[in-house]
Amino acid sequence: MIETLVWIAVGLLAVALYLSWTAGRLDRLHTRIDAARAALDAQLVRRASVALELATSGVLDPAASIVLYEAAHAARLAPEDQREVAESELSQALRAVFGDADQVGAVKAAPGGEEAAGELAAAVRRVPMARRFHNDAVRAARALRTHRKVRWFRLAGHAPFPLAFEMDDEPPVALADRPGS
Repeated sequence: MIETLVWIAVGLLAVALYLSWTAGRLDRLHTRIDAARAALDAQLVRRASVALELATSGVLDPAASIVLYEAAHAARLAPEDQREVAESELSQALRAVFGDADQVGAVKAAPGGEEAAGELAAAVRRVPMARRFHNDAVRAARALRTHRKVRWFRLAGHAPFPLAFEMDDEPPVALADRPGS
């Protein structure tokens, strides 16, 4: 009788340890999502800031400046539920303005333009990487949260279901293919 109780206690302890380990893993994934989201937000703000600087620098023609300024300004001020759309529109504006190498050449020819073009190219390049890291973390957390043991024992607690950040982040061809960047 006592031996049976000991085995039951050992079994319950093993299950409790496994569930605790799974809950810790899920918590680490949620922390990773938060860190990746903060990095993504920083890259999106950086990209919009550089676009705003270029739009107001006087280097671009007036029409391109207005298009770029409005898209970058909207991306910076977009509420969270409309952020993906605003960031996609900024990507489209960047592709429209910097679609050909002539516009990039005009920016580089201006005083301080080489540095501005390099900064914009770096910002445009980093956004897809940050978004990929964030969405990979979301995918891993979602996969773990769909397991029965997580749902049955409510191991996710009250954490919201993680959502991927879906946006158009295709870089302008003229900026993406910069040699030496």
